[in-house]
Amino acid sequence: MKKFLTITVMILVLLGAAGYAVWHFGTNIASEKIIDTVKSNLTTEDLEEIKSYIENDPKLQEVVNEVASTNPDTLPFQTKEEATRVVIKKVGVNRLLDIQEQAQNGSINPDELLSEIEGKLSEDEISALKYVLYKELYK
Repeated sequence: MKKFLTITVMILVLLGAAGYAVWHFGTNIASEKIIDTVKSNLTTEDLEEIKSYIENDPKLQEVVNEVASTNPDTLPFQTKEEATRVVIKKVGVNRLLDIQEQAQNGSINPDELLSEIEGKLSEDEISALKYVLYKELYK
């Protein structure tokens, strides 16, 4: 009986470690794939247009200036991999897939989406997402 319990506990520990490894490395792969997909769909001209749009919009410029002066050590995360993990954990994979489908169909309401995301993420997490986006856009 003791041997059976020991083997069962060992199997559960191994399964837990394997699950964590899949989660950890899976989100890293997912974040790389997302960034690669976005970058492959955006040409240099598109990126310049986005940067120009940001620079010409005072409200967005204010956000960029705020993010540029943010101390990254105060943020809950600083990398796109960590950002991916937080968004998947807080928003959920199924909801993210729904958002993607709605965006492709053009049936998404940006204000409702923003409100939903703001309701699921803390202010610090939103600031960290802005920082990661800024870092990716201007690197």
